[in-house]
Amino acid sequence: MNTDVIWRVLLAAAMLLMGWDMSRAAEPTPAPVPALAPAPHLFKQHCASCHGEQRTGGMGPALLPESLERLRKAEAIKVIGQGRPATQMPAFGSTLSEEQITQLASWIYTPVLPAPVWRDEDIRASRTETTPAPQAQAKPQAKPIWQADPLNLFVVVEGGDHHVSIVDGDKLEVIHRFASRYALHGGPKFSPDGRFVYFGSRDGWITKYDLYTLQVVAEVRAGLNMRNVAVSGDGRWVLAGNYLPGNVVLFDADLQLVRIYPATSLDGKQTSRVSAVYDAAPRQSFIVALKDLPELWEISYNPKAEPIHDGYVHDFRMGEAIAKNGYLGVRRTPLSQPLDDFFFDPPYKHVIGAGRPAAIKPAAVASSASGPASAASAASSPADEPPGAQVINLDARQRVATLPLPGMPHLGSGISFQYKGQTVLATPNLQQGLISVIDMKTWQVIKQIPTPGPGFFMRSHEQSRYLWTDSMMSPQAKHILTVIDKATLEPVAQVKAPEGQTLAHIEFTRDGRYALASLWEMNGALIVYDAATLKEVKRLPMSKPVGKYNVFNKITRSEGTSH
Repeated sequence: MNTDVIWRVLLAAAMLLMGWDMSRAAEPTPAPVPALAPAPHLFKQHCASCHGEQRTGGMGPALLPESLERLRKAEAIKVIGQGRPATQMPAFGSTLSEEQITQLASWIYTPVLPAPVWRDEDIRASRTETTPAPQAQAKPQAKPIWQADPLNLFVVVEGGDHHVSIVDGDKLEVIHRFASRYALHGGPKFSPDGRFVYFGSRDGWITKYDLYTLQVVAEVRAGLNMRNVAVSGDGRWVLAGNYLPGNVVLFDADLQLVRIYPATSLDGKQTSRVSAVYDAAPRQSFIVALKDLPELWEISYNPKAEPIHDGYVHDFRMGEAIAKNGYLGVRRTPLSQPLDDFFFDPPYKHVIGAGRPAAIKPAAVASSASGPASAASAASSPADEPPGAQVINLDARQRVATLPLPGMPHLGSGISFQYKGQTVLATPNLQQGLISVIDMKTWQVIKQIPTPGPGFFMRSHEQSRYLWTDSMMSPQAKHILTVIDKATLEPVAQVKAPEGQTLAHIEFTRDGRYALASLWEMNGALIVYDAATLKEVKRLPMSKPVGKYNVFNKITRSEGTSH
């Protein structure tokens, strides 16, 4: 083959190859497989219109880590995919893939950055008034619109579908049922006359409700994540304690903002969440526990309150002897470690409180010392503290005793009663199956009563010989209520639901004749027991009744009822 022929063959081959490459280039390129949209984009597209751009809530609840503490991630995935019945939460199972739903559910448990804020202007703007306050009406409703004993009502918080039921304690029938804010705190508070009830939601909403007219009077959002509310003994004030932002917010009885107290140390260098706020009516003051600061606050609503002296009186140039107004001011008691919840003795002279394990530097205690409180009470670090509870004298503003209580006592659900002529405190335990009984004069543990498992609630009544406690923190014993004889401090009976279900939170009728328990299930019930025979009398179907509260027992601070 000559050279000319060879070149022609090579040229033809090259042309053929070039044509094949050009034909490939003309073919459309397959579209790339789209990557999963990031969770923030999914949230903005599908969720922000109801839950807010910063997940602080709107038509739907807040989706912040602080708000979701009690919702397991698996449940969050289920809600996103299937929605919530009887609410405006739709199902996204047909819109989003399983992977997208899981991604979105994981993301809402992460902190919002920068952290959302809630200022006084936000609080004021959030307030709504549904009906004029009765005192502002030309002819306020003087009597209930229903026929029943207004002091023997039960207010029942149903967590399953976020409703509240009002139950007649004599007929043991539901008078009225209405939708509530999402995730109400279990303990609503009443005005001194029992007419109004104030609900607090985990999302920071306070709702004032008129039990006579069965209407919402007013609402306001005190914060983004709220622990609980307290109502003053004179009915003039409502106090809210917040996790986010960390502060205490004071309102008047109509939920008009009065003052914000940032939860900070005296020098302002350290901040805290608020664990709990409670009214101490005999002292005409509120008591505030801080989650992250070893201090206990007292805010007096007595116009004649003694002046407050912050710090030690050493040097007038440092302002250490300059008095502050005691009325609605903060009086600080230094502690060795923060308190998570607490209990009052009957005269409201002492607070008995327990903390949760936390690493607090000793310096934090010294920075918040105030007034005549002893430096010795603030000298030790939490690492040096034995497990147990502190007894704080509110007048001396210092610890006077330490109770060697094992595990994690739940003092916020403690009760007091008479035992052999003396007042004792009984408290359940969140970690161990036992009830601790304490002499409130000597501050000595009288007895540890075994129960089937760790519990959360305890109740009794002046007219009952028994106290009731649950074991709801135990997976194996959560269906058991233990009945203890107050005269002998011995368990005498058990009341049971089917295994696997939760039976908890006893409350008595005004006269102590009946004890009402919560079958803590979505298709649950209030179960009414004869308080003497312990036999079941009646059931009222309810959707996860997380708590029930008798008006009379609460406003009279009945023996056997926690604050």
